Amino acid sequence: MARTNMTLRKAACFALVLLLLAGCARGGAPVVGISAGWDRGRIDVSDAYAVAVRAAGGVPVVLPPVLSFHEAVEALSHVDALILTGGEDVDPARYGEGIWNETVEVNYRRDTSDFLLARAALDAGLPILGICRGEQLMNVVLGGTLYQDLPTQYTTQKTSVNGTASAIKHRQSEPDGVGTHMIYLEPDSRLREILGADSLMVNSFHHQAVKEPGAGVRVVARAADGVVEAWEYDGIVCVQFHPELLYARGGDTTFLPIFQDLVHRAR
Repeated sequence: MARTNMTLRKAACFALVLLLLAGCARGGAPVVGISAGWDRGRIDVSDAYAVAVRAAGGVPVVLPPVLSFHEAVEALSHVDALILTGGEDVDPARYGEGIWNETVEVNYRRDTSDFLLARAALDAGLPILGICRGEQLMNVVLGGTLYQDLPTQYTTQKTSVNGTASAIKHRQSEPDGVGTHMIYLEPDSRLREILGADSLMVNSFHHQAVKEPGAGVRVVARAADGVVEAWEYDGIVCVQFHPELLYARGGDTTFLPIFQDLVHRAR
């Protein structure tokens, strides 16, 4: 009997959580779905995303990986916005290439889930924020391609965005909440409006980057070496750096408006 009562209490608590979330989605704080990693029998995601969403006025909800488009649609029907998070490299086969070298790390199961979520979110017209891998993945979803390994594929532009050619360390060894290189924003972009600055110091944890932008994608920020650091598409904002870490780990409120904008668009 005691075990039965415990089971009933757990079920009641779970039902209450679902009702609270449903209430948030219908009239309270927007619910923001956060895609999760999936490897070695574990589902995980950095808590920095939840910290940033909560600080921006949203309700963070981690989305377990999905296995079908139907599951993706059903999962997203309970949220008001989607964050596609950082992680492993996007499978080059998704944009018509073979694996370039041994540095390319692909998680095929996660790719399946994230592509399903991205396409379902686009179909539903949900506000989307892509971060690092999420930015790259969204570009591929929209028909773009990637540099698979910047150190071996990318040549610094002779004339860079700020007038001087310079090598940027795109995979930093410094703490994740510390900015290590500048990015330069387009003056008439939504991101420039959100952040209120022409240039900003950001962190960097990637060896891949946008190569050919997808259809309708507008590049709105670059590093000094010309590498794409942010782009926009039909109201969607995607960034190569990690604003959630700059805020949650480094305490830099400069980047909180990125999440506030997402929550605002989800209302």
